Amino acid sequence: MREIIFDTETTGLESKQDRIIEIGGIELINNFPTGRTLHLYINPGDRKVHPDALAVHGITDDFLKDKPSFAEVVQEIIDFFDGAKWIAHNATFDMGFINAEFDRLGLAPVPTEQVVDTLSMARRKHPMGPNSLDALCRRYGIDNAHRTKHGALLDSELLAEVYIEMTGGRQAALGLMGAEQATTVVELEEVVVVTDRVRPRALPGRLSEQDIEAHASMVASMKAKAIWQKFGQN
Repeated sequence: MREIIFDTETTGLESKQDRIIEIGGIELINNFPTGRTLHLYINPGDRKVHPDALAVHGITDDFLKDKPSFAEVVQEIIDFFDGAKWIAHNATFDMGFINAEFDRLGLAPVPTEQVVDTLSMARRKHPMGPNSLDALCRRYGIDNAHRTKHGALLDSELLAEVYIEMTGGRQAALGLMGAEQATTVVELEEVVVVTDRVRPRALPGRLSEQDIEAHASMVASMKAKAIWQKFGQN
């Protein structure tokens, strides 16, 4: 199963007017990070970064001036996500922007069945919350100290670790190492084969003739329904 954990940063909160300015993605196959990533900064055209958004991600209009437009990178995005599940935290927000960008270019929206929202997953798994990305990192012991501002690729990396934890597969992907780095070497221990052997001579009995006669006399004195009588008949 192929999945892409992704995140976007935008000029603001309104998908119909604001634009995507950064997208980051991490490829998972069978809940294992392959090492393939996508990271793009995108020029939003004449749409300026809102001050509130700037405070969150720190991406300035000046920084974006020489970056490609969404139309110039859309095929790279489509190719990277091709055939995979789109997995995001609060996916309604990110997919609203993705589909708005696709619509501007006359492209079909991403089918809802291809989208997984990790926020909804977290709310079902931890109904008492909190379930922000930072809170989930704390819950699962994931180091996010370097996350001073939001960034699409960094947030995708953290979300990938959270997602792997929530789906029970951390041991297969600890530290988001690449597949070539995560080869598990299993050392085979020496196998010892034990076979049954027949004793050449039976061990001598520990009961004396007097012991055997005394036991038989005791059993003979018991009533017919006594359990020892049953054993004596076998």
